[in-house]
Parts: sequence; C-alpha cells; structure tokens
Amino acid sequence: MKIGIVCYPTFGGSGVVATELGKALASNGHEIHFITYSQPARLDFFSENLYYHEVAVAQYPLFDFSPYESALASKLVDVVRFEKLDLLHVHYAIPHASVAYLAKQILATYGIHVPVVTTLHGTDITLVGKDKSFSPVVTFSINQSDGVTTVSESLRQQTYDSFDIKRDIKVIPNFIDFSRFHNKNREHFKRAIAPGNERVLTHTSNFRKVKNTQDVIRIFQKVNEQIPSKLLMVGDGPERRNTEELARQLGVSQDVRFLGKQDAIEEILSVSDLFLMPSSSESFGLAALEAMACHVPVVSTNTGGLPELNVYGESGFLSDIGDVEDMSKHAIFILEDCDRLQQFKEAAFQRAKEFDLPKILPLYENYYEQVLQDSKKNA
Repeated sequence: MKIGIVCYPTFGGSGVVATELGKALASNGHEIHFITYSQPARLDFFSENLYYHEVAVAQYPLFDFSPYESALASKLVDVVRFEKLDLLHVHYAIPHASVAYLAKQILATYGIHVPVVTTLHGTDITLVGKDKSFSPVVTFSINQSDGVTTVSESLRQQTYDSFDIKRDIKVIPNFIDFSRFHNKNREHFKRAIAPGNERVLTHTSNFRKVKNTQDVIRIFQKVNEQIPSKLLMVGDGPERRNTEELARQLGVSQDVRFLGKQDAIEEILSVSDLFLMPSSSESFGLAALEAMACHVPVVSTNTGGLPELNVYGESGFLSDIGDVEDMSKHAIFILEDCDRLQQFKEAAFQRAKEFDLPKILPLYENYYEQVLQDSKKNA
C-alpha cells in the first residue's frame, strides 16, 4: 500500500506513535509518505520506502496567524495526486481530520477517491476537542472519516460520551519496538548517577499541568526519606520551573537531576528501578510502556488507559489522582526488597511484550485493508 501519514512532528505521544508506525510499515514493504511542517523527531532514518513532504506555510501581512490548514490541505492534494496514494492516515483530530476531509473533497473534483483513517490520541478528545469552538468540527471530522481508531478502550468510551459519533471506533493500542526499547547494560552510567547504589526513580513527560510533575517530587521526597534514592526528570515544558522550585523547597534538589529533552530515553530507562506517572489524564501511557519494556515497573494513577496497561500488583501499582501517600507507599513497597524489585521488573517486561510491535502492526494493516475494501464498495 501507498500510505500518507499526517501527524505533529514533535516529541508528543501522537507524533511518536505515528512516526514509529510509519517506519514499521515501511520496513514491512509499504510505501510511506510523511506530510507535516517539519521532519518528525523520531524519523531518524530513511529507506527506499520512506518519504517526507514538508508543508510550507507562506507568511502574509493580511493574516494574524499563518493559514497552516489551507497549506496542509493543498499539500495533501498534491501528494495524493502525484504519488498516487491509496490511503491517508491522520493522527490527532485537530486539525488533521478536518483538513483531510477538505483535501478529500478537492481530490474528488479530479476523479480521485482516497479514504481517510483518523487516529484519536487523547487530548484531541479529552481537552482540545471539548472546547465549544472546536467540538462541531471534531464531531463532523470523525463522522466523515472512513475509519477511526483510538489507542485505548477508555479513550473510545470518552469519545462516544463527549461527541455525537455515529460510526464505529476500533481500538488499536499503542505498541513498543523492542529492537530499541530493551534493558541495556549501563552500569557505568548508573554508578555515575547513583554512586552509593541508591535506587533510581524516573519520570518523563512534557511537563504540562496534566502530568502532575510536582507530585513526582512529593512522591520522591517520601521515598527518599526511607530508601536512599535518586530521581531523573526527563523532558521540558511549562511546569519545569515550578517543579524545580518545589524540589528545592522540600530539600531534595541535590538528589534530583533535570535532564531536559532526551532522544535516547532507553539509555536512561536502562538504569532506572521505578517509573513514576502521577498524571491526571493519560489516554494510554506510552511512556510507561517504554519503561516496562526496559524492565522498569510503574507506579501510576488509575486514570484513562493506564489500568489497561499497568497491571495492579504485577507490573506496578495504580492509585487515585493526587494520592501522593498511596503512590509513595507503593513505590517503597517495590523498592525496599531486592527480590521483590526483580519480580516486579520481570513482570513489567512480560506485560510490555503483549504490546510488541509485530503483534500490533498487523492490526493496522488489516484495518487499512478493511477500510479500502469498504471504500471501494461505497464509491
């Protein structure tokens, strides 16, 4: 198949999943065309089956804001026409699903019919999509898509609860590439981070309010009072400054390292003993899955899709949002006994194997085939 993939090219979950999916499809023999405003962060290699088309946005004095949607629609029309794409797969509802619908209508004037699959990733439904200024467009775009997927049962239900959706939504969970995410022997790195053989806790996110990064610090303080530990904070965003300040106020800043954005997150996870995810909302929990693939158990909240990933008492524990005491208790329980820690690490790895890329990729390929067949019948 010749597939166009539209996504945000940043480090966010939707962009990461879209890029990794495209790379896997290309490795499986499909011709993949990425269409976005800059090269995706995870698009770190090219092959004979991978193409990248940059959307150039012209600047006009007439506009206060650059007309990205119009530029993207025009680019989609151009790529579909001249690369003869079979299907468009757009990630994140706003604005990609509505832009794909516009492009589809324009292509019809050329006698070209291209089906559109929309994947909903989380905040496009739970946050942005609920805004009254966007809700009608989100509803229309989802209903007009030829296929719709979500990354968890929780997000699927939220979509039905929040919008007047008339069509079926298929759940295809996120996946992990074990060729990249696996436990590596990085003892020299661990000795540098924890010279006293302290436990190493890790958190990765975009440091938005929804990630509750200050709760990470509060949990760590309570753990560190009983078990000598170090905390690695990976990522950057609007809450970083407040989080750093709280670490100073609580007297743990000397044991916390803020590492900023990192590409080789698997290197950091390989020296970690526990992953903390106290988010207020997670449609799936891709960062937690990456940790589990590296033999790192997870202490998380029980929101969104996290209970579908993190198995209570096996791969880690789940607590109510904001319950720092409970999350701290669970973290200490895992970390205080070496044998118990190893059991949780192995269980986390075994759980991650259920989301191995070779298991999930065929679900997308089969769904594409189904959408193409249905589209031809309805054409």
